[in-house]
Amino acid sequence: MKLTGYDGKVAVVTGAGGGIGRALVALLAESGVTVVATDLMAPEQALPSSAHAEALDVTDAAAVDALVERVEREIGPIEFGLNVAGVLQSGIVETITNDEWRRVFAVNADGVFHLSRALARVMTPRRRGAIVTVSSNAAGVPRHAMAAYAASKAAATMFTRCLGLELAPLGIRCNIVAPGSTLTPMQTGMWADDQGEQRVIAGLPEQYKAGIPLGKLATPEDVAHAVMFLLSDQAGHVAMSDLYVDGGATLRA
Repeated sequence: MKLTGYDGKVAVVTGAGGGIGRALVALLAESGVTVVATDLMAPEQALPSSAHAEALDVTDAAAVDALVERVEREIGPIEFGLNVAGVLQSGIVETITNDEWRRVFAVNADGVFHLSRALARVMTPRRRGAIVTVSSNAAGVPRHAMAAYAASKAAATMFTRCLGLELAPLGIRCNIVAPGSTLTPMQTGMWADDQGEQRVIAGLPEQYKAGIPLGKLATPEDVAHAVMFLLSDQAGHVAMSDLYVDGGATLRA
C-alpha cells in the first residue's frame, strides 16, 4: 500500500536542523510536499532544494505567529504542522535549576503550544489539516534523572490530545508520535563511551529502565515514517492517538 495525501501540500516543521526533523523534511519533500523547515538557526545544510529554510525560536510566540502568517501569504495554506523541536534536560530534581526547568518547558511544551495554536487559527476556517507532535516515550513512563524532560513531554502530549479533541469536529486531526531511544545527537550525547548503544539496548537496571525488545535503537527515519503515516490519507480516521515508536521498550502500545 502506498501512502497518499501529500502532493501539493504545505508543511511547517520545527526542529528541522537535525535528527528526526531532518529525516522528516526529506520524506515530506520526496512525497511532493512544500516544506518550511525551521530551527533556531535556519537549517541550510542537507535540506532538499525545494525546502524553505527559516530561523525560528519556538519559544517566541510572536515570531511563530509571524512565520505562520508569512507562509500562508507567500507560500500557501499550511496543511501539515510538525512539532519536532525539543531539548534534553537530565539530572535529578534537586540539582535542576530554575532556569534549566523553564528552558526545557519553554521549548518542549510552550513551543508546541505556540505553533499548534497558530496553526489551529488558520486551519479552522478551512476545516482541514493535520498536526503531529513528536513527544517521547518518557512522557508516559517515569525516567530516572529525567524529570524535567519527561514532564515537559507529558505536557506537550496532553496538550496535543486536548487540542485534537477541540479540532476533530472541524476535520483537523492532531496526533502524537512518542519515540524511544533514537540515533540522534540528543541520544549519543548521553553516552560516556562506545558501549553506550549496547547498554541502552540491553537495559539499565540501575536506572530502572528496561531494554529494547527489538534489539536495536530507532533511526530518525523510523520515527519520521510513523509521522508520515499519521499525516496520510490512510490515517484519515486517526485522531488524538499517541503512537509509541520505541521497539517495545516501554512494553505498551
